[in-house]
Amino acid sequence: MMASCGLALRGMGIAVQLRFFSKMGHRSGPVRAFSSILSPGSKAVVYEHHGPPDQVTRMIDLPPVELIGSDVCVKMLAAPINPSDINRIEGVYPVRPPLPAIGGSEGVGQVQSLGPSVRNLAVGDWVIPSPPYIGTWQTHVVKDEDAWHKIIKDVPMEYAATISINPTTAMRMLEDFVKLNPGDVIVQNGATSIVGQCIIQLANLNKIRSINIIRDRVGSEEVKDRLRRLGADKVFTESQLDVKEVKGLLGDLPEPVLGFNCVGGTSATTVLRLLRQGGTMVTYGGMAKKPVSVSTSQLIFKDISVRGFWLQKWMTPEKSQQFREMVDQLLRLVRNGHLKYQLDLVPFQDFGTALDRALGKQGSRPKQVIDFTSVEPAQ
Repeated sequence: MMASCGLALRGMGIAVQLRFFSKMGHRSGPVRAFSSILSPGSKAVVYEHHGPPDQVTRMIDLPPVELIGSDVCVKMLAAPINPSDINRIEGVYPVRPPLPAIGGSEGVGQVQSLGPSVRNLAVGDWVIPSPPYIGTWQTHVVKDEDAWHKIIKDVPMEYAATISINPTTAMRMLEDFVKLNPGDVIVQNGATSIVGQCIIQLANLNKIRSINIIRDRVGSEEVKDRLRRLGADKVFTESQLDVKEVKGLLGDLPEPVLGFNCVGGTSATTVLRLLRQGGTMVTYGGMAKKPVSVSTSQLIFKDISVRGFWLQKWMTPEKSQQFREMVDQLLRLVRNGHLKYQLDLVPFQDFGTALDRALGKQGSRPKQVIDFTSVEPAQ
């Protein structure tokens, strides 16, 4: 279980406080005048070493930060625990912040105070870090105005907190690899993930039909019904497709032109088997931690293409405006009821429980989203 606030910074001694605080990416210089604009103190989940997240993370108190220039202080409202966040803490993700680090990569917050040079944001605005990856598992974040993207307020905060990674991944994969036309068919495994749920709905909005694969589980029929309500055309468990002839299961659906794989192993093989001649499979994850195997016949006789997708390639200055426009488009879909997915909203005080759930210690659970709204600022 994660260590508690008993290891707060204020108990470290001033020299250690300043050194740790500086490493966390905050200014540690002296407060220069009573008229200075200060953020509140922040409660944060940090890690100083890579390793199992439930062992190396702890919650601490961070002191106030002076706002200068175009600094913006944002009170976080909500932030999810993503698989990539866990991988960063474990030290296995390709892009990792320097240590010590604050956990979390995306989220939504409300502007609380402004540096003297801020021009495009106002107190009360809702903002998300754009691009993500700034350490969002803390009650207050101070970053330059350019690091924040103002968004609409009339969406549930848990959706705003989770819009930047999974839904954008779904949209980009549908648009960047194959030109899809109405009536085309796609196939995916991991259909119950947020990416999978978004793929179903975005495809359905564009009259693209979907074949969806879920793992065998208790209550699979209920899961199938839920995905069908989102717009899924066909939903199968992995065992249902473990037969020599699968075309008979598809009914009047054409063979898929595009497939998505976030599992690997035999589940990826099933996606490949379903693709039509010249089809493309895009891999964006490997939950089974098993390799993707492509047979020689699939490459030679079916001319299958195997591609990979990593959202990090969209986190560049050149694509920042396009990325923000995509986020705004997705949020409008949320507001209009066209995009929905399952989430668990958990108070920040119960972060340890949410982390255990995200690590799979309590079985299959929806994505865990941390709720900061009831937290009092650190003094």
